[in-house]
Amino acid sequence: MADKNEAIKLWRFISGSIEQLLKCLDDLSSNDLNWCPIESANSLYVLATHVLGNVEENIIETLCGQEVNRKREDEFKASGDSVDSILIKWSNLQIRIKECIENLSSEDLNSIREHSRRGQLAVWEILIIVARHAAEHMGQAKLTRDLLFVSQGKTIPWRKY
Repeated sequence: MADKNEAIKLWRFISGSIEQLLKCLDDLSSNDLNWCPIESANSLYVLATHVLGNVEENIIETLCGQEVNRKREDEFKASGDSVDSILIKWSNLQIRIKECIENLSSEDLNSIREHSRRGQLAVWEILIIVARHAAEHMGQAKLTRDLLFVSQGKTIPWRKY
């Protein structure tokens, strides 16, 4: 049986992946934020928008029952001149998610929820899916940033994360 401490640990991994993804957007111009290595790839701005949409839908809506009206397809069309709106959304989401997770009981974590695309899943399974998804896109964002720098003839900055 999953308990609240496990949910808190999973949230720590999820938020850590998102923080690393958002670091990839530091000090980038509007053109850099919206750059794609190839036509079918996603920009850093899209990746950040999509990951936050995924987290909001899965945790706030599916786990906590608060409707968010996510428009997933629109996330892949997103563009922006700065990361300000993304950082504000992330800040607000963290507060809402922390409150949501703190209010989950052990019974809640082991209960089954209906996911809009995946069917019936236990709450702890949804948290694992969110953690995996955030980590996948974090890696994609790191690679996209590296490709951006190479395309500009810049040295890829060293990362300790």
